[in-house]
Amino acid sequence: MIETLHFQFVWLAVICGLILAGIHAYLGFHIVSRGVIFVDLSLAQMAAMGAAFATLLEVGEGTAWHYAISLAFTFVGAGVVSVARVRNERIPHEAFIGILYAAGAALTILLLAHRPGGMEELQHLLAGSILTVTPAELVKIAVTYAVIGGVHYAFRKRFFSITENRAEAVARGWRTGLWDFVFYASFAIVVTSSVAVAGVLLVFSLLVVPPVTALMFTGRPGPRLLLGWAVAFAGSTGGVLAAVGFDLPAGPSIVACLVALLLALSLVALLRKRSLG
Repeated sequence: MIETLHFQFVWLAVICGLILAGIHAYLGFHIVSRGVIFVDLSLAQMAAMGAAFATLLEVGEGTAWHYAISLAFTFVGAGVVSVARVRNERIPHEAFIGILYAAGAALTILLLAHRPGGMEELQHLLAGSILTVTPAELVKIAVTYAVIGGVHYAFRKRFFSITENRAEAVARGWRTGLWDFVFYASFAIVVTSSVAVAGVLLVFSLLVVPPVTALMFTGRPGPRLLLGWAVAFAGSTGGVLAAVGFDLPAGPSIVACLVALLLALSLVALLRKRSLG
């Protein structure tokens, strides 16, 4: 399997996977800690619906207009998520997120239902095509994610405080609704860029599996992030190599590797707990 690294497209896919893993494992830390697990799936689906709408309008895939349309749909979803929190939680926030996902999935299918090759396009949106990423696409997403990472680093105290103790942030007088929108808007940009190359399934898995795995070992933010990144990097690299070596779709292969790591580390965490207990 190692000999596959001699091919340029494999290296590009591995590097792309590492870039995706880096930003998504970090954002997933916030998503899991905030208890809005399916917001990533919902926004990824909104990005997919935007891409389907752009395709229906005959806008060329990979063009700036195609990306802008997909991003606009994702921004709408981010806006809904950021303002749909009922103060007394009489209606759970996850309910709005679930409705958003169901609406996005249904409308995506309807948009592509009568288009020639529509089901193939639907499969592409679901599974992605990370093995066909080009150097230009790689540079574009690297720059985009670096900018998003810079914004999150600059305002890290606000983002982490709201994530870890929202009540305290409200008591301090911070405009949590505004910061929520900034967070979800930046999240929307990342998800839109990622869905275009990786598909909905992989985006969701990279956002959720690494931080959930890390939580089984530690609750401290620093170690959680480091362990989450380690799981994401290992799953991405292993999935790409397995996909090329066994002629499998790359997106589902990475998802399978991430889940395998989750199961293996779950067993390690269980044995560790029993030995300490």
